[in-house]
Amino acid sequence: MASCGGSRKVNYRNGRYYSARDMARIKAAERNRRGRVPVSKAKTKTTTPTGRAKIVTKRSSTPLNASREMVTVIETARSYQGTPYKYGGTTRMGMDCSGLLYNAFAAIDVPIPRSSNEQALWGNPVKPQDLKAGDLLFFGASPGSSTITHVGLVTEATPEGVQFIHSSSSSGVIENSLETDYYLSRFIKAVRPPL
Repeated sequence: MASCGGSRKVNYRNGRYYSARDMARIKAAERNRRGRVPVSKAKTKTTTPTGRAKIVTKRSSTPLNASREMVTVIETARSYQGTPYKYGGTTRMGMDCSGLLYNAFAAIDVPIPRSSNEQALWGNPVKPQDLKAGDLLFFGASPGSSTITHVGLVTEATPEGVQFIHSSSSSGVIENSLETDYYLSRFIKAVRPPL
C-alpha cells in the first residue's frame, strides 16, 4: 500500500502500535475522564403498526456547526425514530437505511440516490476524524468487509464522539454511537453530501 507522504504514525501511542478499534477505545476513555457534555434526551412512548408499545429515546440537541438545510435533514430523520425496518420501505410503516436518508434529504428538496451503494458515490470522501453533522457513514455486513450494505447519517460529531441515525434491521430507526465495537469493525467510509 502506498504511503500518504508523511512520517507521522497515527496509531502509535507511547511507542506502541494500536488498532483503529483500540485507538477509538483509548480516545473514548480519555474523553470520559475529562467529563462528557450532557446531551438532553427525551423518552416517548409510541405504538408500532403492529400495535405494540415501544419506548423511544430521542436526542433533543441541535447539531453544532450545521447549516439550516442540514438541521432540517437531521430533524426529519429523527422524526422517523421508532419506525420499524422494512427492506425497500420508505414510509412510517417501515423503511430501510437508504430509504431513511432518501426521505430526510427530500425534506429540503434534494434528490439523492436510493441505494446505499449509490449514496456512497454521492459526495466527497471524508476522513473519520473530520466528520461533522450531515455526513453519511457506510458500513459492511461483517467486520472487515469492503462491500457496502448499510448507511447512516451523522447527527452529532463532537470531541465526545460521533452519533448517527440509521434504520437497523433489528431495531428500526435509531441513533447509535459510531465508537461501539460493532460499528467500528464494520465501518467502510464516509462522504459529505454535495449541498
